[in-house]
Amino acid sequence: MKKRYFIIAQITVLAVEAVLLLCFALWDADSAQDAVAVNEVLQSVESGWGRLESHERRTGLNYVVLDGTGEVLFRTDTGLSESVNRAVVHRDTILDIENAGLVVGKLIVFNDSAEILESGKRAMLLAVLAVMLAQWGICIAYGMYLDRAVIRPFRQLKDFARRVAGGNLDIPLEMDRGNLFGAFTESFDIMREELKKARLAEAKANAEKKELVAKLSHDIRTPVASIKAASEVGAALAQSGRIRENYGQIIRKADQIDALVNNLFTAALEELERLAVNPVDMESGELAAMLKSADYFGWAQIPPIPECLLHGDRLRLQQVFDNIFANAYKYGRNACQGEGGFQGQSAQGSPWGGKINVTMRREGQCLAVCIEDCGGGVDEEELPLLKEKFRRGSNAGNKEGAGLGLYISDYFLREMGGELLVENGEKGLRVTVVIRQSGI
Repeated sequence: MKKRYFIIAQITVLAVEAVLLLCFALWDADSAQDAVAVNEVLQSVESGWGRLESHERRTGLNYVVLDGTGEVLFRTDTGLSESVNRAVVHRDTILDIENAGLVVGKLIVFNDSAEILESGKRAMLLAVLAVMLAQWGICIAYGMYLDRAVIRPFRQLKDFARRVAGGNLDIPLEMDRGNLFGAFTESFDIMREELKKARLAEAKANAEKKELVAKLSHDIRTPVASIKAASEVGAALAQSGRIRENYGQIIRKADQIDALVNNLFTAALEELERLAVNPVDMESGELAAMLKSADYFGWAQIPPIPECLLHGDRLRLQQVFDNIFANAYKYGRNACQGEGGFQGQSAQGSPWGGKINVTMRREGQCLAVCIEDCGGGVDEEELPLLKEKFRRGSNAGNKEGAGLGLYISDYFLREMGGELLVENGEKGLRVTVVIRQSGI
């Protein structure tokens, strides 16, 4: 409504300005003298010729009376034309004064059209300025209205958005329903209420998820404990060393599952950064058991391990090796089948001494464990992406996986002060686990 009034006022003012400017451009002062008034002046001068010292001015015209020699006999004001030549230049009216049929002098009636024009221009200019001031006043008033009706509400929306982004969903957005943006601001407040409901629902869902994780972890521990107990009994009763070793492998994996289940209380899979990493000092020789546990198909030969004191988390290092060997099995399975079979058969006759090549070397103050499969590797441009969350190489095909193994391993090693390196090797992907030595 106010916008319509503003437009109407502006159109009216502009129309008045246009009319004034048009009048100013077309108006011209009439330079013609009033013939009746001029004749009246002439008759009064002729009738009183010879007695001009007592001549009275009867009209509003200014004039000068000259005798035959050009001398001034009478003037109504100063600054008038006092000669015929000057009168011609000024476009004054020049008349002959006759007495007894003879021309005895000249009557010069002053032409005041220029003064009238100048006076009219000043009046017109003042009128235009007054209209412009009125226009500016309307614009200022409308600007103040826009500031109150538009700019201030948007500033309130800005502050409101900042509060919402900061997590403050309790303070409502004050609004004037009669405002131009009343419905708009109301929608924002509805959004705040919905966000608050969603936040509460999310908190409730997280609480339920934690409760579910607690229940599942309890349910998982029970069968794992049973498996471990049965394996311990089987290992004690086994007559063959090979069988006892298999039972020992089951026991170790059961212990690892039990340790991993404990993590479910503190983090879910999508919140990996919350998983605790607690590095301690450990002998490098412990890596042999970890590698053997991870290589449950026996595809690799464990090389001699340089003796040193490492700084690492045994549980997390076991997860790192498990992830790397699982990838090697997954992506190198078909290629390695031609090198001595698959499950349960080690490739002692292969050029590597195994289907997975494991080497170790000391690099400065670290121990590097290199594990290379025979799956052919990945494209060079994909190598930097393999350690990102949910990223897999183009060779993944239809193989199952979430793209989290190397991401998790890289996170664990960084928390231990180490590093995970991924590159293409001689026959496949080479993953190097760099473990920091203790005291560094």
